[in-house]
Amino acid sequence: MRDVFGILVVLCGALALAQGDGPTLTPIWDLKGDFAAPESAYYHAASNSVFVSSINGQILDKDGNGYISRLSPDGKVVSAKWVTGLNGPKGLRSVGNTLWVADIDEVVGIDIGSGKITSRVKVDGATFLNDLATAPDGTIYTSDSSGLRIYAVKDGKSSVFVEGADVVEQPNGLLVDGSRLILGSIGPAPKPGAAPGRGPAASGHLFAFDLKTKQRTTLTNEAVGGIDGIEPDGSGGVLVTDVLGQRLLHVTKAGQVRVLAKFSAGGADFGYIGATRIAIVPFLFENRVAAYDLTNALK
Repeated sequence: MRDVFGILVVLCGALALAQGDGPTLTPIWDLKGDFAAPESAYYHAASNSVFVSSINGQILDKDGNGYISRLSPDGKVVSAKWVTGLNGPKGLRSVGNTLWVADIDEVVGIDIGSGKITSRVKVDGATFLNDLATAPDGTIYTSDSSGLRIYAVKDGKSSVFVEGADVVEQPNGLLVDGSRLILGSIGPAPKPGAAPGRGPAASGHLFAFDLKTKQRTTLTNEAVGGIDGIEPDGSGGVLVTDVLGQRLLHVTKAGQVRVLAKFSAGGADFGYIGATRIAIVPFLFENRVAAYDLTNALK
């Protein structure tokens, strides 16, 4: 499993050569130097803060090197190492004043007011927790990209929400949208024993699960890409990052897909400020985080 980073680097490079130029956006701010393999960015409206997770090591090593940075929406670093002592932190979301982080085989709760870790919930059977989404009732959903499962965590206990054939493909991006859980896949599930990312690249899809019945629907018939981050567009559709294809995409409510931006590197799990249409994109392999105004791109 430790060769995941290398595999993704090779795939991203190959796709950049194969896909050619696309629309480009100029960042309104671009930060370097404070991040080490930044995987996820998340905007917390109540504190008007942007949080960024840095893996800072091998993607699945329990080395204690991972950390969370705190930024202001205008690109100022409030605290480069706001929370430390994590392993391979990835997806970020909040419930109230608690920031939740997917960290290999557990979800970690952090009090946003104090920056203190308040809880660690071991997710039984998990091996590669990747993205994370939260529901209004406090349930946390997290994808296991190698275990081919989506877990639900509630009241300090974990359970399997869907797995195997129900997940369909290799899970990554998650978003709770009303009564449904939206899933973005990286692509076809790898063969047993193979590391994530070995399948056909940039061929992931968008699915949705009813939170009560778990019934699955397909949101678009188009192959969207190696989906990482998912955010609502405010009009019933979603914005997604294709980390393998190095693109930011818009998927409308009707399932139409278009490219909003082509990056020079793979943008991972991005944060989004809906009121100002600002996307905050962590570039995993460039140790940087940049913000883009999508106002004109979304017209």
